[in-house]
Amino acid sequence: MDRKAANFVHSQAVSRDYISQPRITYRTVSGVNGPLVILDDVKFPKYDEIVRLTLPDGSQRTGQVLEVSGKRAIVQVFEGTSGIDAKNTTCEFTGDILRTPVSEDMLGRIFNGSGKPKDKGPAILAEDYLDIQGQPINPWSRIYPEEMIQTGISSIDVMNSIARGQKIPIFSASGLPHDEIAAQICRQAGLVKLPGKSVVDSDIDNFAIVFAAMGVNMETARFFMQDFQENGSMENVCLFLNLANDPTIERIITPRIALTTAEYLAYQCEKHVLVILTDMSSYAEALREVSAAREEVPGRRGFPGYMYTDLASIYERAGRVEGRSGSITQIPILTMPNDDITHPIPDLTGYITEGQIYVDRQLHNRQIYPPINVLPSLSRLMKSAIGVNMTREDHSDVSNQLCSYTSDCLLFELDSRGSIKNTY
Repeated sequence: MDRKAANFVHSQAVSRDYISQPRITYRTVSGVNGPLVILDDVKFPKYDEIVRLTLPDGSQRTGQVLEVSGKRAIVQVFEGTSGIDAKNTTCEFTGDILRTPVSEDMLGRIFNGSGKPKDKGPAILAEDYLDIQGQPINPWSRIYPEEMIQTGISSIDVMNSIARGQKIPIFSASGLPHDEIAAQICRQAGLVKLPGKSVVDSDIDNFAIVFAAMGVNMETARFFMQDFQENGSMENVCLFLNLANDPTIERIITPRIALTTAEYLAYQCEKHVLVILTDMSSYAEALREVSAAREEVPGRRGFPGYMYTDLASIYERAGRVEGRSGSITQIPILTMPNDDITHPIPDLTGYITEGQIYVDRQLHNRQIYPPINVLPSLSRLMKSAIGVNMTREDHSDVSNQLCSYTSDCLLFELDSRGSIKNTY
């Protein structure tokens, strides 16, 4: 694409944020409930429409229409509702949906949960503005995930190999080193060089990582930033950070902004993108908070009944598309409350994804790192990522032998109470 065509595409992308028709400003806020603002007497409100709220002090906030009932609109405010005055707050309906600016220059940068730079660097010159909900992919156009992405962790690469385009979660729990494992994967991840493939296909410049952290504290956020910057992996990482003191509602859009960026890098820039999302439990908690504010009928353990569909709208954005050489591989990380794998969050995640990597507390207590238990771990697409012309001809045999050896090493002994004791 020459410079003239590039300037035209950029101007078209920017102009989509502006509507020539006059906008109507409302002062009809009838109530504030948690992260939600309720407006009455709105003329033709639209679902998912972006709303600009201007507070009495002149500050502006952004919201999105969550529910429409006649002339009433319920708006979720991304920056929180603290300080909103029902009488003096003005609301402007833009007529547009929530879009995020995307560019290849986003690699090596740090953004907040709303996609705004927070590394004190220059503003990103957007190459396009994309809907954060993503574009629907025709199932017929999807390609079966093949070829392997290496993580540098032997228990994953050898016994639970990950295919390009796969979605496989890490099941962890509070107090376990899932943050360290995620940082290690970012340091060591890369493409496996395949025989017969071009050098460009396995080149490091053809691989990128999109990392989104939701609800993390300052210490964890500082750990990720320092680790990526000190080991040199930051240049291939696009980092999104939603902190624990940020508005809860922001956690709902953070993974979608990250995945929209990944889709641009994969399908427009032809890169193989690894997306790491942590912690999906914080995302589900935010979803439950919004559902409670809307006074919806709760489901299991208070989570909304549509949580399965909502999680699927995130996980199913991984994959490969016919006609594009790029791919999106997802590794969502979630913490199981009370180490309960039957909790709704890991339970529903397991139905959607293609396997799981299980972080074991017993192994962690024995100072084993990474404490990945290979027996309950599973990669359902491993068979399409290993073998001849993929990794090694004997990869499957080696994996089976190690799994058998691990099983034989589990000694079951009867303790004094007659119960079964599992020792490694």
